[in-house]
Amino acid sequence: MSGSRRRTVADPPKLAVVGTSGYAFSYLHRARILHDEGLVRFAGMADVRPPSAAATALLPEGATAHVGVDDLLRRCRPDITVVATPPHAHVQVGGAVLRAGSDLLLETPPVLDLEGFTTLSRLAAESGAVCQTGFQSFGSPALPVLQAAIATGKLGEVAGVGAAGAWIRTDAYYRRNPWAGRRWLDGEAVVDGALTNPFSHAVATALLVGGVAGRDPAEIALELYGTRDIEADDTACLRIRFDDGPEIVVAASLCAEQDHEPYVVVHGVRGRAKFWYKSHRLEIDDERVHLGEPADLLRNLVAHHLDPAGVELLAPLSDTRAFASVVEAVRDAPSPARIPAGWIRTVGEGASRHPVVRGIGEEVAVAADRLALFSEIGVPWASAERRRRAGDPPKAGTAGRPG
Repeated sequence: MSGSRRRTVADPPKLAVVGTSGYAFSYLHRARILHDEGLVRFAGMADVRPPSAAATALLPEGATAHVGVDDLLRRCRPDITVVATPPHAHVQVGGAVLRAGSDLLLETPPVLDLEGFTTLSRLAAESGAVCQTGFQSFGSPALPVLQAAIATGKLGEVAGVGAAGAWIRTDAYYRRNPWAGRRWLDGEAVVDGALTNPFSHAVATALLVGGVAGRDPAEIALELYGTRDIEADDTACLRIRFDDGPEIVVAASLCAEQDHEPYVVVHGVRGRAKFWYKSHRLEIDDERVHLGEPADLLRNLVAHHLDPAGVELLAPLSDTRAFASVVEAVRDAPSPARIPAGWIRTVGEGASRHPVVRGIGEEVAVAADRLALFSEIGVPWASAERRRRAGDPPKAGTAGRPG
């Protein structure tokens, strides 16, 4: 740290937020709370668009608003920076933060390919800064209890980890911004599909619970489907295998009859555990465990900044390497197959309109329970698509890119 950035122990670290709308607004609110508690000095925010009056009102006296991240970093010189921009800007903006020597909290999905993961990991190592990701489930109090049950052999050898999620997403969801439902935008990868954005937490949490989050997958099998006139999938499943360790299967859809709480299920040879990662409930065999609220990942980063040796990061970038490989595989996969109209009904009108895939809430659960893809559990439209594509496997790294 340069002399101009030197501070005394009594000075709280300076905090800045990049992004002011959507989920970024919640970070502005949390930054102001931490400021009012005296844990940080909320120094400023940045956005390429003018911030709303509500966002500006959260700035304390003396804090400033900026048009770009470079101006923010130059003028505010933050010790900790939250980046909650669109995902395809994460590497560029997060990289600027790390080069400036500021610790970084990067919202999910943190990166869209392994190259981005490698770039940010290198920049963090070179600058001495750290990168926390926004996977909230990594701060769940249930997670260490589940990990201990696996480590002590309570469940026996773990054969696999499944995850399932089924939500409703209306037309308004896909109108929320220019990159919604896109795979590419202006030549840049966006990868706004079911597995890689709304259910990215399911994928990342399953990998973490399986103890393989920091590894490179040996094989990724994907089944991507769509019901809308969009580039990305809205219904999908995947299987991830490693040279050593349990296989991971995740099934998800944004075309459910009703919202189902997503979960991760661990299949051991002697027992089974189920973790509802949004409500932080845990069930090990027939025993239910309720452990309270999750840790705030921003507070955790502030605590780590103040005491690096005594406080570990709960969601470090290093625990998302396998996840980055999954997003890259989805990016490079063939375009999603269309689910036949006979399996879809439309509910609602206008912005509230949304498609419902018949039985999908049950089918994602069966896939996670059996550790099997849709086509393997006999989903008719998935089995037919698999037969159609048999003998014509996609070439990873080429299909799906803009021409």
